Amino acid sequence: MKNILSAIWTENLKIRRSKIFVITLILSVFVPLVMGFMIYIAKNPDLAYKFGLLGAKATVLNLQADWSTYLGLLNMAMVGIGIVLFGFITSWVFGREYSDHTVKDLLALPMPRSTIVLAKFLVIVIWCIFLAFIFFICGVLAGAVVQMPGWTNELVFHGTKIFFGASSLAILLSTPVAFFASFGRGYLSPVGFVLLALIASQFVGALGFAQYFPWSIPMLYAGGAGAEGAHLGIISYIILLLTSGLGLIGTFAWWRNSDQT
Repeated sequence: MKNILSAIWTENLKIRRSKIFVITLILSVFVPLVMGFMIYIAKNPDLAYKFGLLGAKATVLNLQADWSTYLGLLNMAMVGIGIVLFGFITSWVFGREYSDHTVKDLLALPMPRSTIVLAKFLVIVIWCIFLAFIFFICGVLAGAVVQMPGWTNELVFHGTKIFFGASSLAILLSTPVAFFASFGRGYLSPVGFVLLALIASQFVGALGFAQYFPWSIPMLYAGGAGAEGAHLGIISYIILLLTSGLGLIGTFAWWRNSDQT
């Protein structure tokens, strides 16, 4: 227990001394505020032409200025941005040890390598959950400021459940990113992997197999394919959990067995 707490404290110290945490926090605040502003434009179409491209975007999307539409948009935005954001966070936590040439010092510490990896994953999960929470709170506050109609406790409860469920699925997909950050010894491989996974999800979705591709499943859960898309079969969750588990096992195995020096 002492080793894991020390490792977590070390990872926390690295985050506090970097600018990455502030950057991710700003992004988690900025995006829902922009979405709230787009809903405001949709609610007041006469203002669209005053805001150029942003106004045109809101008009083209034909957004309905109500809570049902807004919460659905918020959920899908969290997944789309979250997969990239959570993947970037994971690649930074693991990849920076190689780019900063601190991996040798880290492995010289008198603690098991598995403890170091576990601490990194725990910090990543806490960090991502915190950002998802900030994203949701800012999104709800932005919606409240716009004063959209259609608020009901049942609707908001359902939207909240979908939001954090989809966020959790996106966070689970960070484990393969950690493996590629370790295997590739830096940032390039994991970031490239995330982008490739997102591109592949578009092709798989076009072929009608999105429910079987891990990086498409969170978006389907969030309602990216309509209300019926949220009703995924058990096989979809099994595939995603297996993918996450393989990433987790692979990362632990790499750090334990590979020549890190």
